[in-house]
Amino acid sequence: MSKPAVMRRMQEIAHVDVNCFYASAERAFNPSLEGKPVIVLSNNDGCAVTRSSEAKRLGIAMGDPWFKLRPRAKEWGLVALSSNYELYGDVSSRVMELLGRYSAWLEVYSIDEAFLGVKGEPDELLALGREMKAACRRHVGVPVCVGIAPTKTLAKLCNKWAKNNPAFNGVCRWESVPAEQRDALMAKLSVIEIWGVATRLTKRLNAMGIFTIADLTRANPVAIRDKFSIVMMRTVLELQGTPCIPMEEERIGRDQLIFSRSFSTPITTTAGLRQVMSVYAQMASARLAKHDLQAKVLTAFAATSHFNPNEKSFPSVCLALPMPTADPVLLTRAAHALLPQVHEGVKYVRVGIMVTDLRPSGNQKPLELFENPHEERGIGILLEDVAKRYGRGSIGLGHAGLKGGPDWSMKRDMLSPRYTTHWDELPLVKAA
Repeated sequence: MSKPAVMRRMQEIAHVDVNCFYASAERAFNPSLEGKPVIVLSNNDGCAVTRSSEAKRLGIAMGDPWFKLRPRAKEWGLVALSSNYELYGDVSSRVMELLGRYSAWLEVYSIDEAFLGVKGEPDELLALGREMKAACRRHVGVPVCVGIAPTKTLAKLCNKWAKNNPAFNGVCRWESVPAEQRDALMAKLSVIEIWGVATRLTKRLNAMGIFTIADLTRANPVAIRDKFSIVMMRTVLELQGTPCIPMEEERIGRDQLIFSRSFSTPITTTAGLRQVMSVYAQMASARLAKHDLQAKVLTAFAATSHFNPNEKSFPSVCLALPMPTADPVLLTRAAHALLPQVHEGVKYVRVGIMVTDLRPSGNQKPLELFENPHEERGIGILLEDVAKRYGRGSIGLGHAGLKGGPDWSMKRDMLSPRYTTHWDELPLVKAA
């Protein structure tokens, strides 16, 4: 049965989103943070990427740099934390596993949100939304909001209303809101609030006299397609109540995978860059093997700081691999093609590996002359299995197996305990 056919059988779609996810995950294990302004910082403790509602009320904007906020942190009672990716990933998995109990069709859209196919009478759907909200709070410890509607786009919009309007108490169903109230809410919101509409597209719509969601809902879908794209036409149809974006069982078939982070300490040697690229290439291999994918193209790049005008260097290389592969040996060798372009002594603060043109493994078996002898050995899967059991850095091929990562690894000076993934950081409960 095709996915669109499955979607036609679904009565409605629920969109569940965790509120201020990173901050909420921290509060789930540290209740003393409740009621306090909390921000979670980006890589290397750079800038605010998550703000609790209390932090937002202080006027802290997304992307505000920590060095500017630090002087007033004590005055505000502001708590800043480093990104605890291990904790957030595990909390996300727990939320998604819990939501999966409420529907046979669950699409994990991102680390903190998911779509579910739901059926039932109006009262039953509202009750289901409230039950999911209560279960996430009770069993995982994080607050969520739920939007329920005939289409994905409307479900996202309902979730936004549920989050920003206390009258909905965190759960909003499209058909349960009176038509005149829906029209009033849509007339107040700019088109930039719609899922998939960004700043540039908003400007183009404004130039056509379309300023609010209500304006776009009244637009002619065919005219929008001719002026913009079929994607934008689907958005208009979804706003009008016609499902056009099908549910996806699993969002694995990505167009690309990227491994890239900024360094706490710049790398100035070719040897250092070789080690980082080896590690990232082998991480890409493990991820590809995990999802049974192969890549045909690899791009490697390095960059100096944008804030250092005296030292500009942005070398990159894009290579077509001899065959679709997930082999860490071939990916590492391809990544090292960047090395002749880098300069000793230059301070590189970022290196990245991107693999593209992804396709399912074994989709097209190469001729015997071009077979890769490493592919059948499953080295990528082996690396992933060992890393899962003994931790990242426990195994690596060639330069990726050398010690010395702390010299270039990410700075996280305000990291909270990884409560659920590291034995020596498990939370302790003491009886009074």
